[in-house]
Amino acid sequence: MNTQTAYGIGTPGKKWTDGDKETWLSQQQKKRSYYQQVVTKLEDLGTAFTIEQYGNLLYGADNYPLYAVKSSNWQADKPTILITGGVHGYETSGVQGAIRFITTAAAQYEASFNFVVLPCISPWGYETINRWNPLTLDPNRSFYEGSLAQESAAVMQYIKNLSLEFLAHIDLHETTDSDNTEFRPALAARDAIEQKNWNIPDGFYLVADSTKPQANFQKAIIDSVAKVTHIAPADQDNKLIGVQLAQFGVINYAARELGLCMGLTDAPYVTTTEVYPDSPKVDDENCILAQVAVITGALDFLLTL
Repeated sequence: MNTQTAYGIGTPGKKWTDGDKETWLSQQQKKRSYYQQVVTKLEDLGTAFTIEQYGNLLYGADNYPLYAVKSSNWQADKPTILITGGVHGYETSGVQGAIRFITTAAAQYEASFNFVVLPCISPWGYETINRWNPLTLDPNRSFYEGSLAQESAAVMQYIKNLSLEFLAHIDLHETTDSDNTEFRPALAARDAIEQKNWNIPDGFYLVADSTKPQANFQKAIIDSVAKVTHIAPADQDNKLIGVQLAQFGVINYAARELGLCMGLTDAPYVTTTEVYPDSPKVDDENCILAQVAVITGALDFLLTL
């Protein structure tokens, strides 16, 4: 299916002009509050974690402060875990799952690990429920030197300034029905390309880095999440979202080549989660708990090393 003809902005067969991008931006509306749903929760964390502001996003009259959450009882001899959420602002459970882990589960692991958590990397996307930023850039394809996406560039600079070695990086995402109904058609229209659609998997799955897949690490996470929600079965071609299955519930992507957030560090253990919030088998709370189960399952595995 050539989806570029199925979108209401631009001229089919031609890449979007600056005017087309402005038209797209003019159609976006705030649907929820980053301050009410994210920032206030961070302000209530107490003393176990330290809140650091690592940047600001300036979009028109809107100013979005960017926050990282770090372990207060930092010890240099402990391995450090990076957790990121909200790279795609519309993927709600990634943001809320990161916060829920901090508030409910992190304490039991603080003796073994340091944590750096960036719960909402794209606050404008969170408020407008968007994959893109206002410049029609996908932050999760923008983690590379010289990135034009403010969201990605701010994270990269912050991580560089920390000068830390990370043992693991867990990036919290969702795959939604709107990927096929909105975001892929918009991408096809913006770039004047043909986009092949695939069925959205009904259930949870992981995306590992093909350069360091760490199959046992991924399996431990799948086993943990399976106690909370259902794992997506492969399609008739043994694929998920068009990619060959590496193992049950897991596919591999070339993280750095694609500019993905999970390629941000040199951590040997990395994964990207994909919760499916549109399944009739789940609700919002189940999706958040699945994200927490990812992190605890990963940490339990790392404790066995």
